Amino acid sequence: MTPLPEKYRYIVVEGPIGAGKTSLARLLAEKSGSTALLEDPAANPFLPGFYEDPARYALPVQLFFLFQRIHQVRDLSQSDLFKRATVADFMLDKDPLFARLTLNDDELRLYQQIYAQVKTPTATPDLVIYLQASTETLIERVKRRAVSYERAISEGYLVRLAESYARFFYQYEAAPVLIVNSEHLNFVDTPADFDLLLQRIVAMRGAREFFSFGE
Repeated sequence: MTPLPEKYRYIVVEGPIGAGKTSLARLLAEKSGSTALLEDPAANPFLPGFYEDPARYALPVQLFFLFQRIHQVRDLSQSDLFKRATVADFMLDKDPLFARLTLNDDELRLYQQIYAQVKTPTATPDLVIYLQASTETLIERVKRRAVSYERAISEGYLVRLAESYARFFYQYEAAPVLIVNSEHLNFVDTPADFDLLLQRIVAMRGAREFFSFGE
């Protein structure tokens, strides 16, 4: 077990579909003895329909995830973080990113009203690890994990999603961000890759740093 530095009580791993955020968050929590706080997309009954008919299912998908995320972070108080570090694979502040990408104007206004009413103050991450990869790599990874309803994800949607993530984190300043190009990194199956990342996390000093590993 490799404990995280004391200054990192709450780490968030983020990135578009196929970037590997859940796998890395789970592994980082396991290796560091931290609590894993993970999304549960399989619990969203509207998600399979969304990839087949986005216009019809975008709003219920969005609202289900919003309430799921709020429920998950509601009990994540500063006192809990002093007891045990937490590694999450989502950040509530990023929730509107998907809404702006998938909802029509009327739905977006409704979502924004609901979001403003139900969003509660949450702990600010001590570090955000933002995973990037090319659209081709994201598509290949999604196909490889063979989740049935994800087969309908279009390349165009992944392109727009990756661009939305890039814009979001370009402007994000609430917490330090380690931007990781995961194109040639396999944290789960290659221990050396995970060790390299852990070294960068421990050594990080600035508000925004980059980590990339070429072929």
